[in-house]
Amino acid sequence: MNDFNQLTALHLDILKEAGNIGAGHSATALSALLNKRIEMMIPDVSLLSFNELTERLGGPEMVVASLYLRIEGDLPGSMYFILSVEQAERFIRNLTQDQAFKIENIEQEEIGTSALKELGNIVAGSYLTALSDFTGLSLYPSVPGLSIDMFAAVITHGLIELSHVSDYAIVIDTAIEESGDESREVIQGHFFLLPDPGSFDKLFRSIGV
Repeated sequence: MNDFNQLTALHLDILKEAGNIGAGHSATALSALLNKRIEMMIPDVSLLSFNELTERLGGPEMVVASLYLRIEGDLPGSMYFILSVEQAERFIRNLTQDQAFKIENIEQEEIGTSALKELGNIVAGSYLTALSDFTGLSLYPSVPGLSIDMFAAVITHGLIELSHVSDYAIVIDTAIEESGDESREVIQGHFFLLPDPGSFDKLFRSIGV
């Protein structure tokens, strides 16, 4: 298999199943963090071109909260977890109980930065652990880096590296549902999985596909 260009529906189903298992672990950790019932779902996994990727986020100038992690171990690559500014603010407000929090103040408020990085640690770590259990391969996420910027700016580095071997990225949609006493809120985010050359070939060989 030549990496992205020959990914099939079966390959995407495997990635989604690993995501669903990881989502269960994420929900347990987030429930403890937020002290409320959390459900997390992976509604879709898709293969998108870079242009489609940009349009899904509202265009290259859409300002987003981006958590970037480097994947080390047997399947090196890069991972982004992207939230809209509104979704990121909602998560921080729920965690800190500071309903006046604004994302533009995040650099002056360490607790907001810590909250988003912890979200990235939990969600990405749970997904990679599930993928590791599926395959028997070792995967280690780096400490996440946080950026608030236009989507085109935050994703450029990973796409430049990947564009040498492919025009596509794997997109894993997420939906984090918070169940309160009077309402149910859904925080929607997106994983972008950008493997180094050869990584996904190794992944699917490890599970006999």
